[in-house]
Parts: sequence; C-alpha cells; structure tokens
Amino acid sequence: MSAPSIAFVCASNDPRILAENLMRSPAIESGDYPLEVVENAPSAAQAYNTGLDRTEAEIVVFLHHDVYLPLGWDALLCQRIAEVEATDPDWALLGAFGIAMNSRGFGPVWSSSIGFIAGLMPMAPVPVQSFDELLIVMRRGAGLRFDEGLNGWHMYGTDIVCQARDKGLGAYAVALPLIHNDGYKETLDHHFEAAFRHMARKWPGMLPLKTPVIKITRSARDLYKWRWRLWRSRGHRRDIAACDTIDPRIYARACGWMDLRPSLNDQAAERVSDRNTS
Repeated sequence: MSAPSIAFVCASNDPRILAENLMRSPAIESGDYPLEVVENAPSAAQAYNTGLDRTEAEIVVFLHHDVYLPLGWDALLCQRIAEVEATDPDWALLGAFGIAMNSRGFGPVWSSSIGFIAGLMPMAPVPVQSFDELLIVMRRGAGLRFDEGLNGWHMYGTDIVCQARDKGLGAYAVALPLIHNDGYKETLDHHFEAAFRHMARKWPGMLPLKTPVIKITRSARDLYKWRWRLWRSRGHRRDIAACDTIDPRIYARACGWMDLRPSLNDQAAERVSDRNTS
C-alpha cells in the first residue's frame, strides 16, 4: 500500500515565530510537502477550513506556527497512520496530545509554557475526548470541517473530536513527539469563555468534556473555578516556563528527539512481532 499524500496547514499572525519554529522543521524546510500558511485569520476554524479547501491531500496536518517537527517526524506519522488503519481503517483524527476517555493526558510533547514533556507515552492509539490544538491530523475522507461558530482560538480541538465521535469515527492520540515553543501566558482572552459556553450548548449529551485546559460542564461555576486557579497559579507558572525564543532544535536535542526516523532495530522488532502473531 502506498503512503497517503500529506499536506500541512498553519494559521500564523507572526512571521518571526513561524520562521524560527515551524519553518525550521526538516519536513517543512525540505519542501517535500505542501504547506498552506493562512495569515491573520479572525479565528482558527476559519483559517483551517480555508487551508483545507486549498489542499487536496488525503491527510491534512493542522498545526501551530510555534511547533517544531524533528527530523523523521513525517516518516513517523506515516507509521502511526498505518498502525491506526490496521484496526480502524475509517479513522478520522490523530493528535500529538490528547485527553483519553479516562481523563489522562497522552503525548509526549515538549511545551515551553510549562517547561517539561507533557503526556503519557501511548503504546497503541488511544481514543480521546479532546485534543490540544498544537497539532491535529485529519483524514480528508472523514468529511469533517472546523466549526466557524467558535470565534477565536480555543476548543476547536475538542469540538472536532466531538464531531468525529458523533459520526461514529475514531479520534486517537498517538506518539508523535514534537516541540511546542509556546510562551508563558498570564491568562486567556474572552474568546475562551465564549468557547466554553458554545461547547456546553452544542454538545450537552457528551458533557462533561475534559480538555487539556478545563472541564466543560453545564455549570459556569467550573469556568469561574478555573479562572481563579489560573490567577492564583500565575507566579508558579511564570517560574517554570522555559524561554520560547530559544532555537527549538535545542529542546529537541535535550528531549532525545533530534531524529525520529524508524531505526533498523525498530523494523527488526516489528518483523519479530509479526512472526509471533502470525
């Protein structure tokens, strides 16, 4: 079976951040894959739907401009797709960081905003209820689109998973290590609270929904509690955050992720596993 065609879509409002992070990724820098950069869009949903319409690839990777994909990330993505298709050929979405149905977070990804690697290592694709929006992989054939009723830049990673689940399609967290060179954020804008309420109205039958940031419920009390915890933790969060202007390749090297290409040892292990299960 031939590898699927892949395209990347990025929403960006800062050429410097884009140049110093995503554009340094070997898969992007090589020019081997189409990249659609949608600049200064009013919302993530509008940007990503625009990018989706500009591409024809079977697999579309939506990602932030402050993400760095280490060498071999594209080969690893193809491997992860093959692993998912072995059990769920009609899958819809994959993510680099997601919240499982039991509310555990699966990665792993390095985040500068928290200064460490986030997420458990999935040994196999893990069904999720939400994604962190830093990177979402979509199979075009699933027929999904981002909800442009979500203004701003929040919770579209949860909404797109809810759409897939509502259609009976699979959404999974898989191991796709990367660097998210995001900076410390004191708080989130008013669109976050609007997104919380939008999601609570749109998906009442799926509540509560655990996202990487907050639990969405029918009650705004959970929103107010989250806002209070965010305010109280600002000093600690500021202390642990890493510098987001450092070359992301330095963080990739520290994480041991400079080269993610499947090794000969990995291939040999797969052959042994195949023999044992045949």
